[in-house]
Amino acid sequence: MILPIVQYGHPALRQKGARIEKITPEIRSLVADMFDTMYAAAGIGLAAQQVGRALQLTVLDVRGVKDRPSTLEKNGSPVEVAEAMPLVLINPVLRSFGDLVAGPEGCLSFPEIYEEITRPASVEVTALDAQGVPVQFIAGGLLGRAIQHEVDHVNGILFIDRMPLTAKRALKQELDALQQRTKESLAGGGGR
Repeated sequence: MILPIVQYGHPALRQKGARIEKITPEIRSLVADMFDTMYAAAGIGLAAQQVGRALQLTVLDVRGVKDRPSTLEKNGSPVEVAEAMPLVLINPVLRSFGDLVAGPEGCLSFPEIYEEITRPASVEVTALDAQGVPVQFIAGGLLGRAIQHEVDHVNGILFIDRMPLTAKRALKQELDALQQRTKESLAGGGGR
């Protein structure tokens, strides 16, 4: 089922996600709905906060992006990224490392807003998968960037928080308008 994606100004986007202690049928259903929602919106990542749920849960799939490579390593060996997709991360913990690299980012909760964001080149991820099995791997390139973006979401951090101040100032009018539309929608009962 495709869920509504909340937009900037919705309070859920600033909520730190609660840990998921058990993989229940409700969580499995939410994961499936999040994938449906992400694919329908042509996204590569979606956090539970973006569908109005404050949980430590994100889904990702970078297979559709051909012009921005990704890397993945498990147990010290490279893994074909496509084989690991789609990816579910529950209760993710990250350790970012490597050079800082600027790259373009957008967000399904900020339609048509894009900016260069600087993040560490690689990230070590420890999480649970959709079955509750522990996973650990290192990701780089687009996948590493997307994971950092989505795990920021589960911690109530938005990509605009990572923007240089000059970029954020340049986008102020668009951001204010989006936030205002969201608040009006919520006041009128149009949001979750």
